[in-house]
Amino acid sequence: MTHSRRSVLRRGAGLAAAGAAASLAGCSGGGTGGSEGFDSGYAAFFTLKDWANEVAGERASFEDPVDVGQLGHGWTPDGTLAADVAATDAFVYLDSPEFAWAQDLAATLEADYDSVAVVDVLDGLEDDLLDWDHSHGGEGGDHDGEGGDHDGESETRYDPHVWVDPVLAAEMVETIAAGLGEADPENADAYAANAEAYAEELAAVDDAFEAIADEAARDVAVLAGHNSFQYLEARYGFRLHSPVGVSPQNEPTQSEIAGTIDLVDTEGIDVVLYDRFQSPRLAESIVENSDATEAVPVTPAGGTTREWNDAGYGYLEQMTEINVPAFERAFGAQ
Repeated sequence: MTHSRRSVLRRGAGLAAAGAAASLAGCSGGGTGGSEGFDSGYAAFFTLKDWANEVAGERASFEDPVDVGQLGHGWTPDGTLAADVAATDAFVYLDSPEFAWAQDLAATLEADYDSVAVVDVLDGLEDDLLDWDHSHGGEGGDHDGEGGDHDGESETRYDPHVWVDPVLAAEMVETIAAGLGEADPENADAYAANAEAYAEELAAVDDAFEAIADEAARDVAVLAGHNSFQYLEARYGFRLHSPVGVSPQNEPTQSEIAGTIDLVDTEGIDVVLYDRFQSPRLAESIVENSDATEAVPVTPAGGTTREWNDAGYGYLEQMTEINVPAFERAFGAQ
C-alpha cells in the first residue's frame, strides 16, 4: 500500500516541560528510540494495543490504560497517565475528537518529549472516513448535532470506528509498523514483516464478510443499539437498521422502536443484534414484542471483557468468533 501520510511519526521538539515533569521523565527510564533500546509503549485502546503488539512481536510490549469492559472513546484517564506514557518509547493513538484525551496526550508528548514516538493510525486515511450519519442518509434519527454546527462553525465529525473494517485495519497496522520502524530503524524490517503477516490474517476476515454479503438471504439486519458498524456497511453493502443511530448519546423514541419491530416482522428477521458493551434490554424487548427469537451480541472491537481475555481473544478473535457468526445469522448467510 502506498497511501500518503502527513507524518506517520511525529516527534516532539524537545523536552520543554520544566521542573518535576522533566525530572520524572528522566528518572523513570523513558523511551530512547532504537539506538538505545526500544521495548515498551502505550496504545489508546484495546485494538491498537493488540495491533501494536502484533507488529512489535518480541521486541516491545504495549499496553492500554483503559479498563477491561470499557471503550477508549469517551473515557477519562487518571492524572498519572501522561507521566506513565512519557516513560515509554511510543504512543499509538487515533487522532479523533471522540478520543480527545488521546489527542491531548499526543500533543503533550509531541511538544515536551522527544524520546517518545507518537503514531497516529489515521494518517493517510482521511479520504476513507465516514461522517457520523453516513449510513443510509442518517437512518436511525437525529444525531444530536453530530456533524453539524459546533460553536457557530460548520464542522464535519467523523465516525471513529474505522478499525471494524478489516481492509482499513490492514492499512492502520502498516502505519504502526512504519511509525515503529522510524523510531527503531534497526528493527524496521521486522516490524514490516510482522505487519505483512498480520495483514494476511485480516484478509481472511475480509473474505469472511465478503462471503456473508454474497450469501445473505436478506439485505437488512437489526442492531438494537448505536451503530458502530458503518464501515462494514460501506465496505460490504450491508444494511443495519438501528432505532438508536450512530451516536451513543441518542435514545430511541417509541415510534422508532415500533418501526423496528415492524421491520423485524416484515423481513422475517429472527436474530436481533446488540452491542456487547451496551445493555441488551432494547434487543430483548424487540425480541419479546416481535417474531424474532433471539438477541445475539456483536462487538465494536474497541475494548475487551474478562471472559475474552481469559480466552485469549484479540481483535481477530473478536471479529471471527463473535462478529462473523452473528452477522451470518442476522443476514441469513449460514
